[in-house]
Amino acid sequence: MKAIQDSYPEELSHCYGCGSRNEHGYQIKTYWEGDETVTRFTPAPYHIAVPGFVYGGLIASLVDCHGTGSAAAAAYRAEGREPGSAPVLRFVTGSLKVTYLKPTKLGPEIEIRGRVRELKERKVVIESRVLVEGVETALGEVVAIRMPADFGQAV
Repeated sequence: MKAIQDSYPEELSHCYGCGSRNEHGYQIKTYWEGDETVTRFTPAPYHIAVPGFVYGGLIASLVDCHGTGSAAAAAYRAEGREPGSAPVLRFVTGSLKVTYLKPTKLGPEIEIRGRVRELKERKVVIESRVLVEGVETALGEVVAIRMPADFGQAV
């Protein structure tokens, strides 16, 4: 199964969270599992907040990139097209909300599960749940905005 991020064109693959061309980034991958999108990420020891727990900023950035990836996947699905087909659909973050429910353990794999709450031509709202070992540790909401064709081009 191909991740939505695998369909991003090279010139749009530099993101710290999901860009395949960013050797220092997380390079997350998001897949469909039924009606949910799923991203899995195993934090490194340096993603620490306090001993034994993940830095909250990591959780926020994972929710962010999972949300924009999920938005692209949902838009392609809604149009009945293969991810990566022209015109390319990419989304940026319009807003990000993360609610921390409990500390996230450092070490085990983090799983982010997303659902489409709203899908319009230019805007997609993704609601996410962050889980570690089946325990929900955070909730997220990303309002993703469709990226204009010329976004990110040198001016």
